Amino acid sequence: MDAQTAGRAGRSLELLHSLGYFVPETEHELVAVGLERGRMLYFAGRSAPLGTPPASVVTATFYNFNPELIESVVPRAWELATPRSIVEARYRAIDAAYVRLLGRDVIDSAEMAEAAELISIAAQNIPGVSGRPLYAAWAAVDWPTAQHLVFWHALTLLREYRGDGHIAALATAGLDGLDSLITHTATGIGFEEDFARKRRGWSAEQWKDGVASLEDRELLDRRTGALTEEGRELREVVEDLTDELAFAPWEALGESGVARLTELAAPWRTSLLEQEVFPAALFGPRFGEAR
Repeated sequence: MDAQTAGRAGRSLELLHSLGYFVPETEHELVAVGLERGRMLYFAGRSAPLGTPPASVVTATFYNFNPELIESVVPRAWELATPRSIVEARYRAIDAAYVRLLGRDVIDSAEMAEAAELISIAAQNIPGVSGRPLYAAWAAVDWPTAQHLVFWHALTLLREYRGDGHIAALATAGLDGLDSLITHTATGIGFEEDFARKRRGWSAEQWKDGVASLEDRELLDRRTGALTEEGRELREVVEDLTDELAFAPWEALGESGVARLTELAAPWRTSLLEQEVFPAALFGPRFGEAR
């Protein structure tokens, strides 16, 4: 197994982590502990294990969001609810959402127990916290005991570990947060452009300026808006480096373990898509294709 194969496996599990940002259970639980509806729920819910960070730290660790959007809700969120209560609320939300969407039979199944055990092997073989601030914060959270929450917790650790490495790769390539978002949407395999711009808080004018900058750098084609050959090569370098930086835990699980894990999780992922958990405008035209 190579790093790219492991990367594909990790990305195939992504929706089983990110459902927590879209299900109504999350809003219900986080509002119940004092947070305000809207974007505060995402930023506070994901960054709470860091403690009470200022907006600048959340901006640095989340990378491709407009800092003005983050500043509109952080640090106010920490005046409304404690980080501990927010983290606990997130796990209650995931518990309820998994049960509702996958069903009690799946949650209590031998397959879920096996998947939780396999993904835990990977998560527990993450080499360390150096240079991985958001992973380090989530790694300090106590492991849950219910098998479906163990599955989600391990998946979260792997997701944030990969994300921290991805930011390092983007910075190495000279792509700031807006650059990274624009070039990612241009690949077609991630977010749809309009969804990405609005969800990340960038105005149409800011996006236009970002596009113009990337055209000046000859990373985007002025006529089509697509990545140029140089732009495609740079994104490939970023993705290859991201896969390499995230490879160690998957290598520890081994090729057969990774294959079995993705086999077990595939029907759960399909179920989420069939139930339309995610907004219809979320995905680009090539979402799900190999890069």
